[in-house]
Amino acid sequence: MTAGAPRILGLGPVAAISVAQLFGTSLWFSANSAADGLMRDWGATPADIGALTNAVQAGFIIGTLALSLSGLADRLRASALFVCSALLGAAANAGFAWLAHGVGAGIALRFVVGLALAGIYPIGMKLVVSWAPQRTGAALAVLVSMLVLGTGLPHLLRWGGSALPWQWIVTASSALALAGAALVAGLGDGPHLLRRPARAPGTAPVSALSAFRLPRFRAAALGYFGHMWEVYALWTLAPLLVAATGISARFPWAGPYGLSFAIIGMGALGCLIGGRLSDRLGSERVALAALTTSGLCALIFALFHGVLPAAALLPLMLLWGASVAPDSPQFSALSADACPREAIGGALAIQNAVGFAISMVSIGAATALFGRIGPDAVWLLLPGPALGLAAYVLTRRRAGW
Repeated sequence: MTAGAPRILGLGPVAAISVAQLFGTSLWFSANSAADGLMRDWGATPADIGALTNAVQAGFIIGTLALSLSGLADRLRASALFVCSALLGAAANAGFAWLAHGVGAGIALRFVVGLALAGIYPIGMKLVVSWAPQRTGAALAVLVSMLVLGTGLPHLLRWGGSALPWQWIVTASSALALAGAALVAGLGDGPHLLRRPARAPGTAPVSALSAFRLPRFRAAALGYFGHMWEVYALWTLAPLLVAATGISARFPWAGPYGLSFAIIGMGALGCLIGGRLSDRLGSERVALAALTTSGLCALIFALFHGVLPAAALLPLMLLWGASVAPDSPQFSALSADACPREAIGGALAIQNAVGFAISMVSIGAATALFGRIGPDAVWLLLPGPALGLAAYVLTRRRAGW
């Protein structure tokens, strides 16, 4: 980190961006925390709740593709893009709470929230690189841990059984996003990442897609794609798995949602530990170790969930939750290190877009399969870590580094 770096409310740059990321990404699953209220007030079905979630994912994918392919992710000031996106997301989220009165309007507004998140999550990564280029793996680990906590938050709210109207719970996320915008606005861009300059006549453009021609970037991206096949599907299945295997019955004080928050939240701890280890071992070793561990946990669960007691399955799922997330920031750090500095924003954005598109497929397939075969649907998650590891190692060997 740069000597003499500014502090916002006593926070250094990486900490400030991480808190802003947590606040901004609280918009992501705010509708999920209101599921009971939406079913009551709108007559929404579980399928409708899924459609609202997928609207955010679709908006995020389109937003990241637009930012990367247009070059805006690297031409605009990262802090300004983050702030404008957080303001847009806060407004659309508040509109969902107070102006929408049915699923159709809700889907449209959640799609806009997804578009806004495209300027928060990957651009937050770029901001971290701009302040801490020598500690990218550790810094991104802190950033992703905030995203993981935000993902688990709806389960915590559901477990707590808040008596507040759902509109106020959703609006709280808008308030947090505004606070995140204020943090980044006060911080600004770091000194280590310049905007992409205007292209001189007759010169070839630096395309985000061209990063995939770089073996190191391609290997990291392929590993990341394998991770994305597994992680969101696991998080989606978590409450179903703990209920179907008897874990929640064995620990009734926590229930399926409290246990799901614990399983997902362990990923935040895993990210922080992985970030510390990356300073000593390097991002590559941490990423591959995490992907291997989560894959082994998936295999053990798939093989023995029917015979292991709940008291043994819960530690296994906690370890799975702790290992399924830490590879994300480390693969992203490897991708960032492999890119030309002027193309980092676009390259990370398009990597995110492809990864989240993959997650939509695995979520849909895994939840549909769970309805037919129950916990054995976990077998569907195994190709993610297995193929991600194989693709990374093969690409590395062919490139000869």
